[in-house]
Amino acid sequence: MTPLEAVLTVLVGLAAGILSGLFGVGGGIVMTPGLTALGGLTPIVAVATPLPVILPTAAMGAFTYHRAGEVDMRAAAWISLTGAAASAVGALLTEAVDARLLLLVTAALLGWQSVQILRGRSRPAAVEERPIHAWTLALVGVVAGLLSGLLGIGGGIVIVPALAGMLGVPLKRALGTSLVAVLILVIPGTIVHTALGNIDWAAAFFLMIGSVPGARLGATIALGTKERTLRLMVGSFLALVAVVYGAQQIVEMTR
Repeated sequence: MTPLEAVLTVLVGLAAGILSGLFGVGGGIVMTPGLTALGGLTPIVAVATPLPVILPTAAMGAFTYHRAGEVDMRAAAWISLTGAAASAVGALLTEAVDARLLLLVTAALLGWQSVQILRGRSRPAAVEERPIHAWTLALVGVVAGLLSGLLGIGGGIVIVPALAGMLGVPLKRALGTSLVAVLILVIPGTIVHTALGNIDWAAAFFLMIGSVPGARLGATIALGTKERTLRLMVGSFLALVAVVYGAQQIVEMTR
């Protein structure tokens, strides 16, 4: 890796880290295309290399939210435990399932939930303190884990809209909880791809240099942002991801 490539890789990591802290995602949706654009890596290595980077990145973001009291550890535990198992199953199903169709469904769900977040839906005050049923959280983990394993995407783009959209969890708490769950969700994939030799550790190192402080910065910005403004940012981000995913798959299916 040349010095210029190293600097550019750090910048990709920084951008991914900021988005991770801001939106409660792993950051792979930025790191993978960033590594691909820089060239020199095979597609599978570009997909796998961000996985070990997500571990410290999500940990830093989760720590920042936890210090602010914006993590539901019970919800994170249920989501991450079922999600980790489901991600392993999803990885095994990659050859048997049409990923394009799944991405279209994911795009539609993201689009719908982005609207719910933008509308600011939340649980009524009378039930604000009532815990969400464990089976509901476990189901969120299964869906997030399956999609993560099948598509190589961060579970955060499923967890955040599920918590903040459908289940009415306050947005900042949903972001912090998502990062804790994502931290666990990427462990099975990291172990598998390490064993397979699919990780470029030099690239991962330079990504971490940027992503870890970036996650702290992103989380700090989110925590200091008003709820309505943050909902606008997160909802718009998820809507953009939905449009990109949907458009990509429609183009692929019509070729």
